[in-house]
Amino acid sequence: MKIAYFDCFSGISGDMTLGAFVDAGLDANLLKDQLAQLHLHGYKLSTEKVKRAGISGTKVHVVIPSGHDHTHMPHDSHHHHHHSHLKFSDIQFMIEKSPLHDEIKNYSIKIFKRLATVEAKVHNTTIEKVHFHEVGAIDSIVDIVGSAIAIKHMGIEKIYFSPVPTGCGYTICEHGTFPVPTPATAELLKNHLLKSVPVEKELTTPTGAAIITTLGEGLRTNPEMKILQIGYGAGTHDNPNIPNLLRIFIGETTPSTESDEVWIVETNIDNMPGEMLGYAMDKLFQAGAVDVYFTSIQMKKERPGTMISAIVPELNLLPVESVFFNQTTTFGIRKHKVARKTLTREFKEFDSPLGKIQMKIGTLNGDIKSISPEYEDCKKIAEEKGIPLKQVYNTISQAFGKL
Repeated sequence: MKIAYFDCFSGISGDMTLGAFVDAGLDANLLKDQLAQLHLHGYKLSTEKVKRAGISGTKVHVVIPSGHDHTHMPHDSHHHHHHSHLKFSDIQFMIEKSPLHDEIKNYSIKIFKRLATVEAKVHNTTIEKVHFHEVGAIDSIVDIVGSAIAIKHMGIEKIYFSPVPTGCGYTICEHGTFPVPTPATAELLKNHLLKSVPVEKELTTPTGAAIITTLGEGLRTNPEMKILQIGYGAGTHDNPNIPNLLRIFIGETTPSTESDEVWIVETNIDNMPGEMLGYAMDKLFQAGAVDVYFTSIQMKKERPGTMISAIVPELNLLPVESVFFNQTTTFGIRKHKVARKTLTREFKEFDSPLGKIQMKIGTLNGDIKSISPEYEDCKKIAEEKGIPLKQVYNTISQAFGKL
């Protein structure tokens, strides 16, 4: 599977995203031809090689000649003097009526919808009433639709991104002076990992945040992948300390094994009755643990105890921790991150001599490594036919083996 990993060491904006894709090998002429299908006039797109802190990257310029607004769509100049009055529905209509590929349209509309939703929340209004100012400029349409074009044409099937630095200080926009990250960017980055970088600039813009958080999945470190292309997209300013670049790695990942990172959260308990432990286990599963198990241990003062362990994806870490503190007598938990590798799993229905049954098949690089009949199905057959469960398993395994 072809994936892209956004290494946002200096933040992310729409033009940095587009620049990085071009730098990684997206044909700039193809990009222009595809964008022309939007019939959005009054801008010129150009790309140039620039250096940021000595590293070469690609800068994409969306030039809007002043006073030549052929779109009848007022735009937002870089000085935020003009107010653009593009509504989400206008942008959606423009994208939908274009002859662009459906996937490109879907990606673009999804990103704009997320931006509109967030703007509406920040300004306490509705999506229908949001007037895109910063985000609705011709710039943003080019950046967002351009990124969708890149993803489609470069064959990228999945996107991941690193923790995101937002910068600090203040930025001036058409509503006045805002703290960095702006409310819209902050809202978009909810539930994602931020990174602290002491740069008094807006490193991450709403457009950049919307692209990755709508289409991508955040990871602490890069996924296991074979890198095929690397692109550096340049931001406007040149920061001597941290190169103002967005780096994109495009490469292959082996889809056969799912590699990911999970947390193991544990605590030792010596003063809880069995019923309460059982109840805590149920609650841990409800909170999103993928597995929970008890280990009998000997604790201090010769007490027999139980170690409770939960395996948890990053997303559910907080709710699971809450269960540990709310439902057990613990005074503290331990947690560590582990790498996990799993077989690709699929379920197939199998007509066995004893009836229909779901078989769970685990494959690695397309080779079957493990097959097991679904326990609940076997149990049902054993109950209905009054035969021992082990006999059900044997019969099914033999019949499946003959296929």
